Amino acid sequence: MTTNGVIEWLAAKYRDLGDSFNERARRRWAAVEATSLGRGGISAVAEATGLSRTTIYAGIREVHIGKELPAERVRRPGGGRKPCATKDPGLVAALEALIEDSTRGDPESPLRWTCKSVRRLAEELQTAGHAVAFRTVASLLHASGYSLQSNRKTQEGTHHPDRDAQFRYINRLVKAFQRRGQPVISVDTKKKELVGNFKNGGREWHPQGRPVEVQIHDFQDPELGKAIPYGVYDVTHNEGWVSVGVNHDTAEFAVEAIARWWHKMGRRRFPRSRELLITADSGGSNGYRSRLWKCSLQALADRTGLRLSVCHFPPGTSKWNKIEHRLFCHITQNWRGKPLLTHQVIVALIAGTRTIQGLRVRAQLDRHTYEAGIKISDEEIQDVNLVPAKFHGDWNYGILPAKT
Repeated sequence: MTTNGVIEWLAAKYRDLGDSFNERARRRWAAVEATSLGRGGISAVAEATGLSRTTIYAGIREVHIGKELPAERVRRPGGGRKPCATKDPGLVAALEALIEDSTRGDPESPLRWTCKSVRRLAEELQTAGHAVAFRTVASLLHASGYSLQSNRKTQEGTHHPDRDAQFRYINRLVKAFQRRGQPVISVDTKKKELVGNFKNGGREWHPQGRPVEVQIHDFQDPELGKAIPYGVYDVTHNEGWVSVGVNHDTAEFAVEAIARWWHKMGRRRFPRSRELLITADSGGSNGYRSRLWKCSLQALADRTGLRLSVCHFPPGTSKWNKIEHRLFCHITQNWRGKPLLTHQVIVALIAGTRTIQGLRVRAQLDRHTYEAGIKISDEEIQDVNLVPAKFHGDWNYGILPAKT
């Protein structure tokens, strides 16, 4: 057997047996294998297992010179390097003081305005007279219950006093519509995306050393522009529709996306429906203050004959909108690491989104030009057949077809 063959054979054997070894058994096994191979055996075992030659020599001494340990011991009494925290009793307290000062309190702390990397912490400790390496700092932090963590979005600030009541109102209305077999949709605009050979967040599998090459700077291409995905999520059937716009995110664009969903998907799913419940954020193109949104919905009600009911989530609570975590997050996951080269590529990636829970998505490019800044007069808004709800009529209202 060749030298490489011996090393591979030893490595395979070590992988099979290594988990069952303690420290003493590991070095004794390495010693037996090394001596049985003869000349070059120690080097071969060291390369195959990653054990140091010093460890293998120690095992040979134990096996052949008779330095046997009691069965319950792995090392001789007092053996092994002493932990830094034992040799330097003030080390852990000094480390924790640096961490605490850098996160809350003293603005004069040396780490207050710098990144708390283990290398930076080690430098500060060394300056204070503690002989410690950055790897030891990492071990001490883990032992003290610290871990690498990102920011967590939990603080919402002040919120509307009727926020929870609005959530309960929406929940009751959704269940009532579903019991009657009427459609319920969640709508919103996804984050606008640059179209072109730009870096897209996330990673995907490629041959090693051959990443997809993209442009260094994310400057908008004047010809390709941006993509504006507006989504419609069918809460009952776990299905989504996304219209990909090319110019402005307006209320007309939003309502046209709902109309396309109805004609392409909703009408087939709910052939006997006479009503439609729309849940939306309180701002943006589908905001409750938008007159154009309500006028466009009136046109939709007239075209379809549907009685539209609209519920807006309170300000600052968009993450409770179903579409965010039932549709948009999966689209982002599906196209991670892929440059969004063209509008057609974006449509294909959106339509290819699937989940094990059964999500299915359809997408279509909307090349229509939507004018921004359209003003609705008082006379026009009075023509909307608007029926405010008894509870928060600004957030909850119906829009009936004009013929009714």
